[in-house]
Amino acid sequence: MKLTEQMTQLAKQAKAASRELARLTTAEKNACLLAMADALGNNAAAIKAANARDMEVGASLGLSSAMLDRLHLDDKRVAAMANGLRDVAALPDPVGRILDERTRPNGLQLRKISTPIGVVVIIYESRPNVTADAASLCFKSGNATILRGGKEALHSNQIIARTMIEAGHRARAHFPEHAIQVVPTSDREAVPALLALTQYVDLCMPRGGESLIRAVTDCSKVPVIKHYKGVCHVFVDAEADLKMAEEIVMNAKVQRPAVCNAMETLLVDQAVAGRFLTDIGAKLNEKRVELRCDEQSLTLLNSALGTPHSVLKPATEQDWFTEYNDYILNVRVVDGVRVAIDHINYYGSAHSDSIVTRNEARAKQFLAEVDSATVYWNASTRFTDGGEFGMGAEIGISTDKIGARGPMGLEELTSYKWLGIGNGQVRT
Repeated sequence: MKLTEQMTQLAKQAKAASRELARLTTAEKNACLLAMADALGNNAAAIKAANARDMEVGASLGLSSAMLDRLHLDDKRVAAMANGLRDVAALPDPVGRILDERTRPNGLQLRKISTPIGVVVIIYESRPNVTADAASLCFKSGNATILRGGKEALHSNQIIARTMIEAGHRARAHFPEHAIQVVPTSDREAVPALLALTQYVDLCMPRGGESLIRAVTDCSKVPVIKHYKGVCHVFVDAEADLKMAEEIVMNAKVQRPAVCNAMETLLVDQAVAGRFLTDIGAKLNEKRVELRCDEQSLTLLNSALGTPHSVLKPATEQDWFTEYNDYILNVRVVDGVRVAIDHINYYGSAHSDSIVTRNEARAKQFLAEVDSATVYWNASTRFTDGGEFGMGAEIGISTDKIGARGPMGLEELTSYKWLGIGNGQVRT
């Protein structure tokens, strides 16, 4: 079968499944999700074995240690996938919510209700847990999903999806055929072929690096919800609790540096730069974080760590725009909150940014004026995540301003329609 025919068949099957999904009750959807969660836990050994094969492929492709960490599945991460499905099952059904009601002077009743989007294509790389997260959220919100992961995670993605589908069939005799599908080829031409099928596919959501997301956006003929990159910032204000700031900075940078909500640039107010950079520089050095610094922070850090020091480099203009997904961090000393805000709005990616301060007025200014999807006061940027936001899991993170923004959960996977209820009204 030709590639175009193969993708058309997938999309047609998904469209048919989306009609069946729309008829499922909340109880039926939840029963399937709970069965899927149990099946993932019970099949952990096979999932880890498939993942081990992918880890070998990833190593042969030269993936960085940070990217290999994103690919890796262990007992804890398999359990987290299963628990994510249970969390989604416990959430309110997003379909059928009454969003607005009004009665016109002529007696016509209008009701705006939430509905599934239809067929959602998810394109992602490295992180196989996305397979479970995306499929479960789409299923609960009544959407059929077509999953296209990277070739480095092919075995993991296939076994996770297969485990969920088989569990769904066991939980419900008439489980919608093709509600969850995985693109069976790693051929890059499959993506534009699939995303040209506007009569079947309603939405695409790419998750991964900037190059992947831009390539998908450029070729897609269906709507795309996206974030290009995560250039996230932490600003340590002149009135910050410096102990708190250290903990937030270390968490934001080194807990999982390969994820999109990890900090890429540290901004420090010049009033506390000498004290703070001396302490945080030593801690980052222990974790072997390379620091790319403006002139003032380079001088302070060289003095603190010893000159010359291998982890210190002058920052280039391009560095401030860069998402490293690695143990690399930009550092800049700034003169006050206004300069910090201007830096973030110019160099940032509108993803996640944080201020650490005791000063409420500065915090409120930062929260109001930083133009990002998620803005924090005295908290790590690492919280930008559907699970951490109480969404059960997330389908992705959007930095778009039209439609969904920030972590996307069940409600963001619905559209709406208007119902008009009359008793013979005609327009004059």
